[in-house]
Amino acid sequence: MKKFVALLRGINVSGQKQIKMSDLKTLSEDLGFTKVQAYIQSGNVIFSAKEKSSKRLEDKTSSAIKSKFGFDVPVIVVTPEEIEYVIQNNPFLKKEKESERLYVTFLSENPLAENMKKLSAVNYSPEEYIIDGRYVYLFVPNGYGKAKLNNNLLENKLKVFGTTRNWKTVNKLFELSISS
Repeated sequence: MKKFVALLRGINVSGQKQIKMSDLKTLSEDLGFTKVQAYIQSGNVIFSAKEKSSKRLEDKTSSAIKSKFGFDVPVIVVTPEEIEYVIQNNPFLKKEKESERLYVTFLSENPLAENMKKLSAVNYSPEEYIIDGRYVYLFVPNGYGKAKLNNNLLENKLKVFGTTRNWKTVNKLFELSISS
């Protein structure tokens, strides 16, 4: 069995796409996942599975959510090793930025260079971002709720879907994924 973390995009936000974490846990167990643990209401599920392909797990989870709850939810599945990479390579930590102002957007795939160029054509100051493959590190000094560099903008410019987590959640997901 291999460990994974499923990151669901856009559930339980502003009364939209409501899924109780207990229902998400049950759904995951019904899919054959073991050691399932849901973390906070934004849609994070730590689990073990025989399946080795993150892409297949994404499709399986997204399809089951559509079947059970009747709406589409993009799902990104990462491994504890990928989260560890994100933690060890956050360039804003090296710049000594405040950790409570740091976020990471996990992308479904690497964005094309031409789309990254479109994103870089605009100045988002005082917000900053750095793209590292499938990860977009964000520094948002005025809070994510007012951020220009939000999930919708990144998806629109980069032409891939993603889901964003604050730095505290990223670290907690890693902790939970290696502890059980």
